Amino acid sequence: MLEHEHDHDHDHSHNHHHHHDVAHLSGTRIFWVTVLNFVITLAEVIGGLLSGSLALLSDSLHNLSDTVAIALSYVANRIAQRPKNPKKTFGYKRTEILAAFVNSTFLIMVSVFLMVEAVQRWRHPEAIDGLLMMVVATIGLLANLLSVILLRRESHGNINIKSSYLHLMSDTVSSVGVVLGGLLIKFWGWYWVDPLITLLISLYIMREAWTIVRLSIDILMQSGANLDYEKIRQGIEAMDGVNNIHHVHSWMTNENTIFFEAHLDLDDMSLCEVQNILVKVEHLLVEGHGISHVTLQPEVNKCPNKTMFG
Repeated sequence: MLEHEHDHDHDHSHNHHHHHDVAHLSGTRIFWVTVLNFVITLAEVIGGLLSGSLALLSDSLHNLSDTVAIALSYVANRIAQRPKNPKKTFGYKRTEILAAFVNSTFLIMVSVFLMVEAVQRWRHPEAIDGLLMMVVATIGLLANLLSVILLRRESHGNINIKSSYLHLMSDTVSSVGVVLGGLLIKFWGWYWVDPLITLLISLYIMREAWTIVRLSIDILMQSGANLDYEKIRQGIEAMDGVNNIHHVHSWMTNENTIFFEAHLDLDDMSLCEVQNILVKVEHLLVEGHGISHVTLQPEVNKCPNKTMFG
């Protein structure tokens, strides 16, 4: 039996079509975003306690989680750049996936806690200083907008940084809600708006966070990559000399790196002809489907089970 195994990193040749390089994530930007969020947290905790606003306190707790999440994202990004070694042959890319999972799971837990508190506040309304609530929320809104601008470029194509970016985006949206709530409380005395805003903020955060939790779980559980397998099969089996592709497996080490392995049932041919087919198949997978690493095992009528995912 002739066995050929090809496992080569094509990041330099094709991955620029699928994502932006975040290997050189700006430490300076992360530092200032972290400082901004820490300042917002302190301001909103003090403002929330003085004004009696649960929405402001919920925003402060959200900002505190941001501060931790952004710092964790940066550390994970640095670890992910470490080279592969005999103990970590896939490298450290999944460190970022773990960080994204932790960040988003924590956000969901915080949101549930805030929803419970909002229901309690709804049952037992308290007087709130709407003016102070508006002023502090406006400061938080401006600082969040600046943080979003600082992290925007790094958030593309990286689930870890994107999770932190979503933290900031949701904070910005929630700050707008708190400002409007303060306005309604100040001029109309609608204290019930405060727990309502808290509930809406929490539901929004949970929806955004769940998307990242689901994707990170898929990657950590080595779920199959989102590929058009039928198109792959048709393209490969249309090649001269290829009878069948079977025993296909695919998985991802992060949201940008797809691994693919398969057996190819070929006609009886020379080693040079086999090599030519492997090159063509690899080119189809890499250039046509964005696959990063390809491992192919050529054989001649060897496997009795020739189903694609057998």
